[in-house]
Amino acid sequence: MTVITKKVQGRRAVHFDSWDDLLADAEQMAKSNVHMIGNWSLGQILMHLAMSLNTSIDGIDFRLPAPMRFFMRLFMKHKFLHVALPAGFKSSEKYIPGETTTEAGLAALQTAVERQHRELSRVDHPAFGKLTNQEWEDFQLRHAEMHMSFVIPD
Repeated sequence: MTVITKKVQGRRAVHFDSWDDLLADAEQMAKSNVHMIGNWSLGQILMHLAMSLNTSIDGIDFRLPAPMRFFMRLFMKHKFLHVALPAGFKSSEKYIPGETTTEAGLAALQTAVERQHRELSRVDHPAFGKLTNQEWEDFQLRHAEMHMSFVIPD
């Protein structure tokens, strides 16, 4: 049965200040006994985060219409970079990984973080347009916090 993620209770409070924080949490969860309170396995979450990090370098195949980008930049950018991303957003099927092992997801995330350090060029965000590398990192860390909040250590 599919969980309505925006209504899930008992999510873990997670905050990441850096890629190192994200990797430390991902590695800790990967070696721990965990249970999931959302729809995805830990492997799927880690793989999705890796895919998302790579889109900041490689680009993404959609862009919001100009009026929505204006609205998002004006009213939502600060929140999504500094506060939180809401759960329950429906991602494109392209960015929803199939069943993936925790080990494969973790390896993909580690590789994607290495790319963030190594490759300095970034594409425009599909909702916010031009972001600095720090803004991209802040957005990706808020995104990771939201997903990793569904991973509960036993």
